[in-house]
Amino acid sequence: MRAKKFWILTLFIIMTFDSIFAQDWANLNHFKQANERLKIEINNGDRVVFMGNSITIGWIQLRPDFFKGKPFVNRGISGQTTAQMLLRFRQDVVDLNPKLVVILAGTNDIAGNTGHVTVQQIMDNLKSMSEIAKANKIKVLLCSVLPASEYPWRPGKNPDKKIPALNQLIEQYALSQGYHYLDYFPSLTNRENGMKTEYAEDGVHPTISGYQVMEKLLEEKLQKILHD
Repeated sequence: MRAKKFWILTLFIIMTFDSIFAQDWANLNHFKQANERLKIEINNGDRVVFMGNSITIGWIQLRPDFFKGKPFVNRGISGQTTAQMLLRFRQDVVDLNPKLVVILAGTNDIAGNTGHVTVQQIMDNLKSMSEIAKANKIKVLLCSVLPASEYPWRPGKNPDKKIPALNQLIEQYALSQGYHYLDYFPSLTNRENGMKTEYAEDGVHPTISGYQVMEKLLEEKLQKILHD
């Protein structure tokens, strides 16, 4: 009897979660209150929004001092794909009136977090976000997807081959459209197109050392973009 009640309760929780997720697939409510607060704060015209997934939100969690005292706004949501980011791009980026958006996305698409997509479809979503930003006079910095040889939660997706292919498309597109491009890949990768162990213990999410490498590269790029 207890076992039956347990499974009924478990099923109820799963159905409730699925229902909530289905109603807010892109997690539009995640930053709703934070965005409202930010809109009434002083914006000196140098605001930078970071759009991304767990790698982006993990950055501020592991390296809060990098964001402290700077006009940086972190809008990363764990597990998200570019399709989800595209849906929330206006409210989490455009409506915050930044000078620059830093887009680091695509690895969860390759992992198939929201279903199978091609590299070109990932690229299309990145293009759409970039075009929306440009139309709203927001500068665009497209970042290379970080290296990964395998996804622990979804093996067999061949990110060691797909990520370099996607990065090539991102770089070509950025250069063709006059957007900025930041290539993290060479500084973080090992010889197998994966992440060096000192930079990512699980092979995907950066350690503090990994973020420090990224910060150095990003700061150099921001100096050129924001003072251009």
